[in-house]
Amino acid sequence: MNIILVLIPLSLMLLVTSVWAFFWGVNNAQFDDLETPALMPLSDDPLPVPETDDSGEST
Repeated sequence: MNIILVLIPLSLMLLVTSVWAFFWGVNNAQFDDLETPALMPLSDDPLPVPETDDSGEST
């Protein structure tokens, strides 16, 4: 029965921490754009620029 005296305050602290973390995330724009990060791996990388020597010819 004494474990309840530990578990109730511990669960309340966890609840308060979770609510604080959620509101911190909302206030710091963590949930503004949920679609773009998921699509970024699908985008193509830009083509590399070919290296040229002093005469203007590509190597």
